[in-house]
Amino acid sequence: MRIDLLDPEPYARDEFWSAFDWLRANEPVHWHPEPGGPGFWVVSRHSDIVRVYGDSKTFVSRHGMRLGTDPSAVKAVSDRMLIVSDPPAHTYLKRALAQAFAPAEMPAIDRLVRRVVDELVAAALDQGGLDFIDLAKELPNRVVCTMMGIPRADWSWIGSLTTEAFEADEGDGRSNAHAEIFLYFMDLLRHRRAEPQDDLVTRIAFDTPVAEPGMPQRGLTDEEIVFNCNGVLAGANETTRYSAAGGVRALAVDPAQWTRWRELGSGGTEGAVEEILRWTTPGVHAMRTAVSDTEIAGSLVAAGDRVTLWNVSANRDEAVFADAGRFLVDRQPNRHVTFGAGRHMCLGARLARLELGVLFDALREQVSGFELTGPVRFNSSNFTWGVTSLPVSFRRGRRGAEQYSGL
Repeated sequence: MRIDLLDPEPYARDEFWSAFDWLRANEPVHWHPEPGGPGFWVVSRHSDIVRVYGDSKTFVSRHGMRLGTDPSAVKAVSDRMLIVSDPPAHTYLKRALAQAFAPAEMPAIDRLVRRVVDELVAAALDQGGLDFIDLAKELPNRVVCTMMGIPRADWSWIGSLTTEAFEADEGDGRSNAHAEIFLYFMDLLRHRRAEPQDDLVTRIAFDTPVAEPGMPQRGLTDEEIVFNCNGVLAGANETTRYSAAGGVRALAVDPAQWTRWRELGSGGTEGAVEEILRWTTPGVHAMRTAVSDTEIAGSLVAAGDRVTLWNVSANRDEAVFADAGRFLVDRQPNRHVTFGAGRHMCLGARLARLELGVLFDALREQVSGFELTGPVRFNSSNFTWGVTSLPVSFRRGRRGAEQYSGL
């Protein structure tokens, strides 16, 4: 079988899954050529991916964590941005940023999420139907912008810029978007230094001395704060957006699963959200670089080789998930790797789960079904992937009464 994981077209058509089925069965550790580049390893089985994620001494992140990035850009932020750092820098950065998502912060965040969901769902139901991606992208963007203290007038612009920074065509589009985000946060940080407020940027700037045993205590530099605000913004937006839209699509395609979820009530939400996360897997792949000769499942990997971990494949691994190709809201257990694993487990996982749970509970209370009213479209990225257009209408159903509302 011809394998080309760099070709954008299969992602745009939602037709890349068969390549990973073949790889898991035939070449679970596969050498992939790269036009104009050195090539890279493709790891497709759940067990091997989890093993590589867990071995941060052999497989490092500081040389880049995705295919297609500019090495000079990676070098500029290496060990200063969480996603491209390794210990001890990674420990400093994660301890500083993790406080924003700590258990003590969650009650206030829960109230914020519920307020945003109530506003968005009420507006959507009043319309009767919409392109669901419009709701799906508004939810995480409003939440994270509020948490970071970004003025409301800038929310729409910053959300669009974040998408462009990670999904624009290769070249100047992404670089320019990242540069604009960096400049924006540098300006915001300067204002917070002068006038502290109750938000994430202020907290990181003033309240976070971080330390590693045996190392001096220090706070984050301005550059570290700005680089990682960019990372938080992107991470908070992408997973929830694509998982929410992909979840509604799955429930529209298989309405029996929505019926099942509604039968389970709120007690079924936690498990159903995990299945949405497994099924959609917005983070398609992550990359590591081997720093010493090693092996993965019998394949020899040389120091300097790039190793790509395909979360989308791990989450459909038949050895781990019974009926892996089916969307089942009551699936148990569900050991997906949508948020990665090991040291680089996604910092915003708790927030994404909260947002999805609150959103779908609100829909479960008021919507008896979904109907697709137009073509579903996907982006063409092999890094962050998902639905970009999902026209849908709702069948309203509360306390046993149902009313169909179309576009």
